[in-house]
Amino acid sequence: MSRNGRAARRERRRLRREGRRPGPPGPYALLPWLLMGLGSFSNLFQGETPNPWIGGIGLLAFNSLYISVVFRGFVKEKRESPVSYVLLGAMAAITFGLAIGYGGSWLLFFPLLSLACGTILRHRWLAAGLLGLAVSACLIAVWRDDSTSTPWTLGYGTFISGAVTAAILTLSETVMELRSTRQELARTAVEKERLRFSRDLHDLLGHTLSVIVVKSEAARRLAPRDMDAALSQVADIESVGRQALTEIREAVTGYREGSLATELDRAGSALTAAGIEPSVRRSGPPLAPQTEALLGWVVREAVTNVVRHSTATVCAFVVEGTSGRVRLTVTDDGRTPAAPPTPGIGGTGLKGLTERLAVSGGTLEAGPGAAGGFVVTAELPADAPEEADGGAGTAPTLGP
Repeated sequence: MSRNGRAARRERRRLRREGRRPGPPGPYALLPWLLMGLGSFSNLFQGETPNPWIGGIGLLAFNSLYISVVFRGFVKEKRESPVSYVLLGAMAAITFGLAIGYGGSWLLFFPLLSLACGTILRHRWLAAGLLGLAVSACLIAVWRDDSTSTPWTLGYGTFISGAVTAAILTLSETVMELRSTRQELARTAVEKERLRFSRDLHDLLGHTLSVIVVKSEAARRLAPRDMDAALSQVADIESVGRQALTEIREAVTGYREGSLATELDRAGSALTAAGIEPSVRRSGPPLAPQTEALLGWVVREAVTNVVRHSTATVCAFVVEGTSGRVRLTVTDDGRTPAAPPTPGIGGTGLKGLTERLAVSGGTLEAGPGAAGGFVVTAELPADAPEEADGGAGTAPTLGP
């Protein structure tokens, strides 16, 4: 079986295990508690209850309301609906009426009413409701003096049944929300990693292919009159291709760290091959790796634009740094076309870089220079924070 097939099978097994994990209990788990009303049914069946028709209608109404309220309690929208509170109030009225009128085993409806309250009420209303029911059950049991259990036991059972039900349901809902959040975070991490890879791959290939095209054209022009120079350009093309393969592998594993000095050297080589004179001036303290990597991307984008879209003869790189900030300025003396030569290029690449630098507290400005040409200015903190995953939002596309 192929590696992809084995990975897919492992993922299916993981999803099956995920589906078998216990979730919150359903409403059917609370229906067996209705058996607590068997004592009242027995009294009706044996004719020990006065006015059995009233008792029978009350028992049927209570059971019907209990089932309805319990099922509504497991749906948040229905649980918070006023109808649920009306049904719960009707249950309370029937419970108090039957308990006061009949006593004995009919007092066991108080714990059942408490269970229903535990599925509907939350926070302060829950505490107040359970405490009121427990005290009421205890007082009615003392007054009737015919309860099947001691008044204090009945009151405690009434309170604890609703409290435990509410606690279990709240905890189960929290666990399900956490599980859903974890799955969403996993999906988000995958999406961010895809974005990072597509963005880095696009930038790498866009710059590398532009350099290869320029050097190939230079080799074609030089071949008829200077074969050694043409072969030198071909050797550079091979070197650029090998370096691109290495960078793509590093981008796949997520460990690529650009060096500003390396990018400036490559920029000088690409510009020279295109017949553009490079000029580099650096000053200031050493930069943090993240800052160098971000400025390296700016150099790549700027050089690609100069080579592909301008008619420049000179391109100057100026890096000025202090202990707090660093500025990179790329200036050429070319003429930027009024319309981009390739559809879809205009502005998107530099826009992507602007978003990328903004994540680390930097800025990027690009536009025509005062003396002509095109100027790209990037400014960053000298110790830029790590770029957030997918910070650029969209993969940059080449173009001024």
